[in-house]
Amino acid sequence: MIAWAAMAADPSSSGRRRVVIVGGGFGGLTAARELRRADAEVTLVDRMSHHLFQPLLYQLACGSLSAGECAFPIRAAIKHASNTTVLMAEVTGVDVERRRLTLDRGERLDYDSLILACGAETSYFGKDEWREVSYGLKTLTDALAMRSRIYGAFEEAERADDPQERKQWLTFVVIGGGPTGVELAGELAIIAKDTRRGEFTRSDPRNADVILLDAGERVTSAFSERLSGKVAEQLASLGVSVREGARVSAIDPRGVTIETGAGQERILTRTVIWAAGVQAMPFVTTLAQATGAKTDRAGRIQVEADLTVPGHPEISAIGDATTLAGRDDRPLPGLATVAIQQARHVARAIRGGAAGASTPFRYFDKGALAVVGRGRAVCEIRGHELSGRLAFFTYLTVHLYYLSGGGPGHRLKVLIDWISIRIGEPQNQIIEGELASIAPPEP
Repeated sequence: MIAWAAMAADPSSSGRRRVVIVGGGFGGLTAARELRRADAEVTLVDRMSHHLFQPLLYQLACGSLSAGECAFPIRAAIKHASNTTVLMAEVTGVDVERRRLTLDRGERLDYDSLILACGAETSYFGKDEWREVSYGLKTLTDALAMRSRIYGAFEEAERADDPQERKQWLTFVVIGGGPTGVELAGELAIIAKDTRRGEFTRSDPRNADVILLDAGERVTSAFSERLSGKVAEQLASLGVSVREGARVSAIDPRGVTIETGAGQERILTRTVIWAAGVQAMPFVTTLAQATGAKTDRAGRIQVEADLTVPGHPEISAIGDATTLAGRDDRPLPGLATVAIQQARHVARAIRGGAAGASTPFRYFDKGALAVVGRGRAVCEIRGHELSGRLAFFTYLTVHLYYLSGGGPGHRLKVLIDWISIRIGEPQNQIIEGELASIAPPEP
């Protein structure tokens, strides 16, 4: 493995330019595809063997889709790129003077052009101890653990003899009023009020409480006030209790403490879902320190207008690993469309023989979408606002379009599962392991 990786990076083997892409997300995968006909040796490095379709991850967590429908192998996605090598590894170090990366087993990987596309991870805003008593949603492992927890909570409620304990198991708290939090809260309400109805004898899932907490003034604040209001209304119609202006001050295995304008409040629950923030991956900090580049509070590296790292035209950074102001001087959103367009911008320059882009990146805003529940969504496209079923079908169409890694068969399988949820019995509501395995440790 070490010898082979070193050989792939040796310029004497072919004399072609060496391009290394760190990360196989939307940006990294797009860059590899765009460079498949470039006169270059491309190496894509990712800790995982799969590309994760993040927008559908909440559906895996809620039992609507399977793991294979939210992810597909990176190798299969770029198998037609004969100039590309894929390494399942983690980049741990960088020597920017020698233009050399170090991998987790000590291998060295030299580059002429480096594309940083390693994405982001869950941030607890300095409260890392909350990670042990809540459930984030950034990886397949996170989603599978959350799914087991959600469906395990209903099983625990069925076994509970004490009414207060049963109520705690049937209380689900989602922290964070962005699209992910809204999607999770809406789907949880549907599971409790509809999907699981009639499946239990000692407890009634319809008595479940789903509470969405957001520290801001309104949920989905990236949308207009009108659409944010629509989201809150649609959540309420599903039975979700939306608490805006509620700042979380403590989380433990038995509940959540929040601060509101009325004072402190304690919510008793056994299931806390964290959807409140993200931060850049650790290697972004490593690269920033090596190059002297600045980072923002979330650890994202500040890039030039052309997406290069200041002082290093051979290093480009794209997607959630970066921060760059758009035309309105606000940071570009952490959307797949941003990463994809940035990847194409950088790849176009490298295909032309440059080390990286030298012209400013211009983001074409294709809008934003958020689904609230079955048949309920909001959509903002080029100044046009949609809500309800039309927005929901727009959401389905857009996601099927971008779900391209597995080919037409992948799209068809996801579509069939969506249809089966509406007219049949869900097939993916699986608890992995015994019931005892889903509970976090008591204090």
